[in-house]
Formats: sequence, structure tokens, C-alpha cells
Amino acid sequence: MNEKEILKKIRRIEIFTNRLVSTVFAGEYESVFKGQGITFDEVREYQAGDEIRAIDWNVTARMEQAYIKKYVEERELVMMLVVDMSASTSFGSIRETKAEIAAEIAALLAFSAIRNNDKVGLICFTDTVEHFVAPRKGRRHVLRVVRDILYFQPKQPGTNIETALAFVDRVLKPHSVVFLISDFKDTGYEKQLRLSSKRHSLTAITLQDRREAELPDVGLIELEDPETGETTVIDTRSEEARQLYKELNQHAEAERRQIFRTSQVDTIDVRTDEPYVKPLIRFFRQRAAKG
Repeated sequence: MNEKEILKKIRRIEIFTNRLVSTVFAGEYESVFKGQGITFDEVREYQAGDEIRAIDWNVTARMEQAYIKKYVEERELVMMLVVDMSASTSFGSIRETKAEIAAEIAALLAFSAIRNNDKVGLICFTDTVEHFVAPRKGRRHVLRVVRDILYFQPKQPGTNIETALAFVDRVLKPHSVVFLISDFKDTGYEKQLRLSSKRHSLTAITLQDRREAELPDVGLIELEDPETGETTVIDTRSEEARQLYKELNQHAEAERRQIFRTSQVDTIDVRTDEPYVKPLIRFFRQRAAKG
């Protein structure tokens, strides 16, 4: 995309996501990601129905009538969007690439966060952390985050989720909200995933394209791994070859799900050929139902 197309896309994303946030996501987000504890607000006179355990006995003794301590929820949170920008995310067999969909999802989550007065930050990573935006509030800041994802030109093709999550743990205070957006074409990140999930509210958003899961019958095709450059020629006329390809991808998906399950990480599966709004809404409502 050239600069004019990117600016047009940013504006379209803002309009679309703002409408969704206004109608659906702001309330869903707030119900799921609550503040981390309570903080003292004021002392006021005791009223009928107040909790007796809230009485401030020191103030009550001085004033010779009952007073209670009032607390409010500490609402402000920090959301960090950790976005995989490796070469494999540039793939998309329908209309948009995985990276473009990642930008739209990031915008939706970010606008939901600032509607609730939370801070939003960004990490773009490949096999290293290539870009970091410190968490801040406000619409202009969110637009900068979306723009940075769309404009981003990775220096490296590979993926290293372990490095990205270790960086998250270094720069964020505990109990932050972390969305890891990736196609998870990586290995060896299990231990760090478990550590990060214990430290933060971590959700993995998996980006998938149907052509990476199954092949059409179109004759001889050459497949190239965008991260390693390795190529493989497959005769897709062979039902056995297509079935093997499908089974290998199903096995990789099952392994990934097992890693998320044992690490107690919530997941959202998004496909490039299907609307991403439904799985996001389903995730928020399921999380809210859990309490």
C-alpha cells in the first residue's frame, strides 16, 4: 500500500471500529477487564444499609457518630498489543493479509480500552522486538498505534515469540492486559508463555488463512516459506498429498491449542476469509460469563 491508501485505510478502520466500540465492545471490554483492586476514596457518615465492617472506628470515636470508609475500584489498566510482523503475516489469500487484519483488531481493542480510560501500548516483533510504543491514552495515540502497524516494514523475516513476551515482562507492571496477535509459526515459546500468563492477563489471537490449512486441486504448485525462503513443489492433483498437508497443519494447530491450554492462556481464532468481529464478541461474552 502507498501512503494515500494507508491513510484512507486508517480512516476507514477508525470509523468502523468506533461504531463497533460504541454499540458493542466498550461495555464488553469493561465487564471483562476490571480494575486491579480498590483504592480509598473518602470517609462519609454511616447510612442505613451500609456494611458495618466498613466503619472507620477512629473517625467515629472522634466525631461521636458513625463514619465509614468508602472505596472505589481502581479502574485504569494498561493494555499492550503485541503484534507479530514477521514475513508470514504478509500472507492473505482473500482480500486482506494477516497483518492488515491484525491492525484492525488492534484498533478495535485499543479504542475499547481508551473508551474506558485505559492506556494502550504497542510492540511489533519479528525474531526480535523491532518497535515499541509506550502505553498512553487518547484517540490520537490510538491512531498512531494503528498507523505504526500499517506502515511497519520489518527488518527481519523470522518469528520469536519468546523474545517478545520476555520484553513485555520487562517493560510492563504486573496485571497488565496483553493481547498477543500472531499466526504462531514458531516453537520454543512455551515456558515464557506460562511465565507471562501468570504475570498478566494474556490472550492469544491466532491469525489463520485457509490456504495455509488446506490446498486446492490446482496441479503443481511451489510453496515458499516466507520466513526461511525454503521452497517445496507439491502436486495438488494428488489427494494423498493434499490430505497429508491438511493433517500436518491440523497436528500443528492441536499442538498450539495444547500449549495455550496448559499455559492457561485464553485464545481467539481469527481467519482471513471470515469476519473477525464474531470470534471477538464470543470471547468477551464467554470471559464475562466466567466472572
